[in-house]
Amino acid sequence: MPTLILVRHGRSTANTEGLLAGWTPGVALDERGAAQAAALPGRLAGLPLSEIVTSPLQRCQETLRPLLDARPELRAHTDERIGECHYGDWSGRKLAELGNERLMEVVQAHPSAAAFPGGESMRAMQTRAAEAVREWNARVERDHGPDAVYLMCSHGDIIKSLVAEALGLHLDLFQRISVEPCSVTAIRYTRLRPFLVRLGDTGDFASLAPREEPSGDEAPVGGGAGAP
Repeated sequence: MPTLILVRHGRSTANTEGLLAGWTPGVALDERGAAQAAALPGRLAGLPLSEIVTSPLQRCQETLRPLLDARPELRAHTDERIGECHYGDWSGRKLAELGNERLMEVVQAHPSAAAFPGGESMRAMQTRAAEAVREWNARVERDHGPDAVYLMCSHGDIIKSLVAEALGLHLDLFQRISVEPCSVTAIRYTRLRPFLVRLGDTGDFASLAPREEPSGDEAPVGGGAGAP
């Protein structure tokens, strides 16, 4: 079965403003995110990509633009199932404010029970994304063979949930996984089990350096902004 390359979109204006973007329209890459996207073709130069699939949201499409320009033989297929979690009434709000909501404790410690007001549950988010991957695995294998490599550009919580699903981790453990903006995660699927072969690889270790303000013990909903 194919190898899936999961790319989180580059850093966005919502990331730097501390907003939970969700499906809010008009959220673009910031200056650093654009630079991350520009570097992506070089980072993936050694991979013979057979298909590219993307979330419909602007920040993902902007992330892929340099890669598609570098590989004109490819076009991006849009799949809403790998779009961001529908955060409902939380969309567009400051993450600092959301930290005071009682639901945030559930999102952190028991996400399989979390459902966003006016939005979707985290279980539903994981299910739709995993179904999309399975369908694309079958399509890519049919059209390009079992050793094909293809790419999906998606969002932090989506990618974390797919990694958890591939590892057989309960969704309640997915907040232990971290994927930074424009990071590359690779999952090789086989008939019996998937193998996680890369996780959140940015080639940049700046985010591991101590910060002036401790990051705390909570996972950033939506994925966080990555290195400063």
